Amino acid sequence: MDPSKPELRISVFSDYICPFCYIGSRRLLHLRQEYNLKINWCGLEIHPQTPTSGMPIEKLGYAPQRWSQMMQALTQMAQEEHIEMGAHRFTTNSRSALLLSEAAKQFGQETFYALHERLFHAYFTEGRNIGDTEVLTMLAQECGIPPATVAAAWEDSVYSERLTRNLRFAQELGIAGTPAYVFGEKVLVGAQPYSELLEAAHQLTAGGH
Repeated sequence: MDPSKPELRISVFSDYICPFCYIGSRRLLHLRQEYNLKINWCGLEIHPQTPTSGMPIEKLGYAPQRWSQMMQALTQMAQEEHIEMGAHRFTTNSRSALLLSEAAKQFGQETFYALHERLFHAYFTEGRNIGDTEVLTMLAQECGIPPATVAAAWEDSVYSERLTRNLRFAQELGIAGTPAYVFGEKVLVGAQPYSELLEAAHQLTAGGH
């Protein structure tokens, strides 16, 4: 932590099966250049009805033209952030990944962010099913998370209760999509340009709303 940088405390609603959350995470973390970031990552399931075995992306029900526009925008943003996006052909259930992410927080920022980035990369770049607990167990092992913690992530109610609180928090703020950033009283939704995130950070740390 750099004592010369001001602290920035924000909350972010995110899901590991949301490609724009991957973009948003990268952009947000660029703020480390100017701030000591204290981010409250709030896991929020965007498609809780999806089976853990996964399903074709077409079943999400987007109109073809709308989907094409979204993917074109995603491709451009991914290139800007130097993210290699594989062919996005399936979606899956993210609950187990979000629970694992919550459990990883106890080991500090380094471990949490290692898993955080690994989950996004495994799903969007490698095309792995992060709804599968066997896949998640391997990813957790790569990040140095003990097997006992992995098991507890899916068995201990404390983690599922956190997701419930996240959902309630989002509903109170009127947030229905991800990524969503809460800078004090200011809420930004969607993969915002870095300039917008930086402006919101400046306003918050300057005492504005």
